[in-house]
Amino acid sequence: MTIRKATPIKSAMVLAAGLGLRMRPLTDDIPKPLIAVSGQPMLDRVLDHLERARIGRAVINLHYLGERIVEHLTERKRPEIQFSYEKDVLETGGGVARALSQLGDKPFIVVNSDTVWLDGPSPAIERMRRLWDGRRMDALLMLYPTALASSYQGTGDFFMDAGGRLVRRGEKTVAPFVFTGVQILHPRLFEGAPDGKFSLNILYDRAREKGRLFGLRHDGEWYHVGTPELLKSVDAQIESPHARMSRL
Repeated sequence: MTIRKATPIKSAMVLAAGLGLRMRPLTDDIPKPLIAVSGQPMLDRVLDHLERARIGRAVINLHYLGERIVEHLTERKRPEIQFSYEKDVLETGGGVARALSQLGDKPFIVVNSDTVWLDGPSPAIERMRRLWDGRRMDALLMLYPTALASSYQGTGDFFMDAGGRLVRRGEKTVAPFVFTGVQILHPRLFEGAPDGKFSLNILYDRAREKGRLFGLRHDGEWYHVGTPELLKSVDAQIESPHARMSRL
């Protein structure tokens, strides 16, 4: 794929409304996005990436212990924070769909609030903006090699061809790439989307059928923080010499 001039993306959605059930008992009284990894809340790590990428506005959806997140971000100046309150959990697709009016009519970034990554030689969001081509893409997902994801215990999500187009993993197969939770989406992806609660996976499949679902391999580090046990492992990995070198 051709590396293009960076697309000017001004808005981002940060998904922070989950219940954090697998992180119990840590999430009994704190929302998962505020759990610290290597001394810094995961949500702050995400917002720092967005600030460095000069994203002007971040919309954060809230449900479980959402007031704790609002309080935590009271003093944050950049990016500008807006909230999207969910009475019922709407999952990834429903949460973004509900916030579309706040995100505007141009491509926007969506990031899971518990996504932990270290940039490689170039910032990941900048690489994604340079690769984005709205003439061909409805969704661009940041991927990580399944075999290198030491804190990930699944079987991957996607196969990617030489042009970057994605195909889902079939049953009883291991896919070479796992989705990291970082992506660029176009609002047209949500045309005809279901009402209420639904997963973004429904929209990925629609984009794939049209040949408009693409991926980019992350060239830094990525960590899956799903349980208290994995949290301890990720803490140790981020402070390792190899991880520190990835941040230089």
